[in-house]
Amino acid sequence: MSKFLIVTDSTTDLPVSLIEKHNLLVLSLRYHLEIGGEVKDFINYADYREQDIKEFYSLVKDGAKTSTSQLNPEDYLKALKPHLDKGLDILILSFSSELSGTYNSARLAKMDLDEMYPDRKIVLVDTKSASLGEGMLVTLAAKEQAKGKTIEEVAEFVEITSPKVAHWFTVDDINHLRRGGRISGVASLVARALSIKPVLHCSEEGKLVSKAKARHRKNAIKALFDKMVETALENQEEVFIGHGDDLEAAETLKALVLEKYPNVNVLIHTIGPVIGAHTGQGVLALFFLATNR
Repeated sequence: MSKFLIVTDSTTDLPVSLIEKHNLLVLSLRYHLEIGGEVKDFINYADYREQDIKEFYSLVKDGAKTSTSQLNPEDYLKALKPHLDKGLDILILSFSSELSGTYNSARLAKMDLDEMYPDRKIVLVDTKSASLGEGMLVTLAAKEQAKGKTIEEVAEFVEITSPKVAHWFTVDDINHLRRGGRISGVASLVARALSIKPVLHCSEEGKLVSKAKARHRKNAIKALFDKMVETALENQEEVFIGHGDDLEAAETLKALVLEKYPNVNVLIHTIGPVIGAHTGQGVLALFFLATNR
């Protein structure tokens, strides 16, 4: 049976410990901050070696303009060739194609690599997921790999499981959604005036969709938990919680989860700068396995 490497990208927001545990190859996207008219470029490494994540969110909260760059085909070619040369097959689990051109870059790179390495298997799957939802799907895939499943079996597992990885999140500063075109300027003004916090999710197609509104932060946090109670699969083993420099809110959400599901393992981790550039400081997200997204 051929050995294969699981490759993903930094929008998984996975902690270094899980990346190392599951022997993942994580390709880093880039982000940019405009401060005082000067644009600075950074690589979104999993260990935040180029910029502390708290510093990033502090600058964003203070008004720094943000933008991000997708991976390009050359990034994939450069990263994957050494592993293909060693005789490894490659399973690429990509950030949602509805949210980034990264998937298309992987597709273009795969076309070239298929010609260059005709004896190797290179399988590409659009996870239709983002942030720790993508991260959860990738770690579940790695667990299937560890059971001895083939590259085709793990790819099929990802396709089947993707619609069951629920992504629910809320943001504290609605302005970032306005800048990204998710809501109108008028709606943003009204929401801020009334302390309305949107509740959004990532659909089965991998799109961000606004599903509800909550008055005040506390109610928005409860709304995320309520979605879990409504749709979570029984015998839930693991729940991921992501936050944008708001550990207190993450711990509040964790307490709600553990009160209802005391045997669940809850991972709390920061949402990285590529996702955070579009959600702002204070984003809070809940990821779990559900009957549907």
